Amino acid sequence: MQQPVAERQARSRVPESQDQIEALIEQFEGATRKLAGRVGFFVTAVAVASTIYHLLYAYSPLVQNAQQHRTIHLALMLALSFLWYPGWRGARGVNALDWLWIGLTAFGLGWIFWDYEQFVYRQVTPTRNDILFGVATILVILEATRRTTGWTLVVTASLFIAYALFGQYLPEPWMHRGYDVERLIGHLYVGLEGIFGVPLDVAATFIILFTIYGSFLEQSGAGKFFVDLALAIVRKRRTGAGQAVTVASFLLGGPSGSGVATTVTVGAIAYPMLKRSGYSAEAAGGLLSAGGIGAVISPPILGAAAFIIAEILKISYLQVLVLAAIPTVLYYLSIFFMIEMDARRFGLRSVPIEAESAWALARRYWYLLTSLITIPLFMMLGRTAIAAVFWSTVIAWLTSYLRRDTALLPAKLTAALANGTKQVLSVSVTCAVAGIIVGVITLTGLGLKLSGIIIDFGGGNLLMTLIYSGIALWVLGLALPITATYIIAAAIVAPALIKLGVHELAAHMFIFYYAILSEVSPPVGLSPLAASALTGGNTFRTMMMAWKYTLPAFVVPFMFTVHPSGMGLLLQAPPLAVAKVTVTAVAGLGALAAGVSGWLLHATTPWERAALVTSGLLLVYPESSLDLLAFGVIAAVFFLQWRSRRQSASTHTATP
Repeated sequence: MQQPVAERQARSRVPESQDQIEALIEQFEGATRKLAGRVGFFVTAVAVASTIYHLLYAYSPLVQNAQQHRTIHLALMLALSFLWYPGWRGARGVNALDWLWIGLTAFGLGWIFWDYEQFVYRQVTPTRNDILFGVATILVILEATRRTTGWTLVVTASLFIAYALFGQYLPEPWMHRGYDVERLIGHLYVGLEGIFGVPLDVAATFIILFTIYGSFLEQSGAGKFFVDLALAIVRKRRTGAGQAVTVASFLLGGPSGSGVATTVTVGAIAYPMLKRSGYSAEAAGGLLSAGGIGAVISPPILGAAAFIIAEILKISYLQVLVLAAIPTVLYYLSIFFMIEMDARRFGLRSVPIEAESAWALARRYWYLLTSLITIPLFMMLGRTAIAAVFWSTVIAWLTSYLRRDTALLPAKLTAALANGTKQVLSVSVTCAVAGIIVGVITLTGLGLKLSGIIIDFGGGNLLMTLIYSGIALWVLGLALPITATYIIAAAIVAPALIKLGVHELAAHMFIFYYAILSEVSPPVGLSPLAASALTGGNTFRTMMMAWKYTLPAFVVPFMFTVHPSGMGLLLQAPPLAVAKVTVTAVAGLGALAAGVSGWLLHATTPWERAALVTSGLLLVYPESSLDLLAFGVIAAVFFLQWRSRRQSASTHTATP
């Protein structure tokens, strides 16, 4: 029987090979060169050496000084960025300009080692050479940023530098005394509050090691196993297609660590199935991108910003995992609610999902599931996050040899080592340029000024300040990567929230989640853009569908910031308080999902939708009287829907 035209077209858009999947990912995350021959061998060798260096440093530091390690890390990341990322569209091989930038990198960062013992004491009084090489290093970082993430972050950093140099000419409240090039370079290049500050430190230690770990899992086939397992778990349900996508996105989030990569990888397998189930191209793309962005907030490997949270707050990474546990569950639960409502509203069909049984897959590849537990387990046993991810990588490498199809034989092992560095290039460069921005903020006192402006704008009201902060993070996220958005907001927004009584942990988690959720928000959400390219759906409608699936999750950060009791959602409260606030959060998300989708037991009336949305928002505020009122309204809507459905069924039965 001939396939329907829509399904044939849907299948034709889906990438059929790993190369096509990688090409689609690069379309939105930045294109890299496909180097071959001697140059390709050389670049791969440098990347492998970089990964081995970072693994050895994790096991036993090769340099005793943290600034020296950060300098080596940055030098490797910048040099490889110029080799892997073309300087302009269509530039294929490595050219003379690339080698010029690499030479500037070597001079700018090599100078630190040339006179290191004296260099570290010249922050306030840098020499002429310090200034020369400092300016060169900043230019090199800006060019690498342009290649890896685009012009927006370059322009942003340039404006901050201009603000530091010419702030004395601005009106209040933006005016400051102004700093000359000597003072600025001393702060950004010589000291540890600029380029070599906390963001780069985290990139050179935590982030690259977790990226290497993800690369080992990816090459051993963990990604395909997780998708197959998700399909096997939910294959018998009417909502199985949507749930399989969501579960697969969660499981794949560890090896991938990228919302776009997870969206495209899962979509390449699951989109034809979603289409057969009854999802439109836009709805399928929205669901894929919502699940994909969840990869960045899913333990045990959260997004890069999570490691910066741990470093800024001086807490362990295990504590960050604890903070993220319930919000992550609520995020995916809200998507499941939406899937259930849509299945009834749109009359989705159950489709046969061809997959082995979950038990058969688990028996064969059980060792790949250790990736979900080894890192938290090592940290619970008292290991540091760096030691935990190092030994987890070793375990992933050794256990891969339990089956030939997962074994990291020389070719796969080389790819795992090379990709471990390649996949962190844009993040490390972003952390370096974010260090420039944060350095200007600390030097000029801009953070305190902006915090005061945010509080004044919100009229000193916490809820309004949170709303304005969320909008500000959304606007920042439209232009900047997640990591840069978090770093800048941590210096500007967090102090304002803390000043209004929000717990420090809650303030930073609020910023973390809103920085991430900006990636699915119109008009430039990368995950929906990638999903629409894969499904062929309308880009803007795909973004709106992604927003619909994640909209209840936008409420979760308010739940742990508007009232001290909300800290229970971060597991920072007694067990009874945690249980209470979790139950109300689940009920609130369920009500919001029903109200947004327009379906409970059957289609809702306008006033029922309004009542459900209002009740869901009331449950956000952890106050017992408001909770009881909201539960009462939800119960009333449920009862009326149940009675009308029963009456409709009775009428239908009585009709001859």
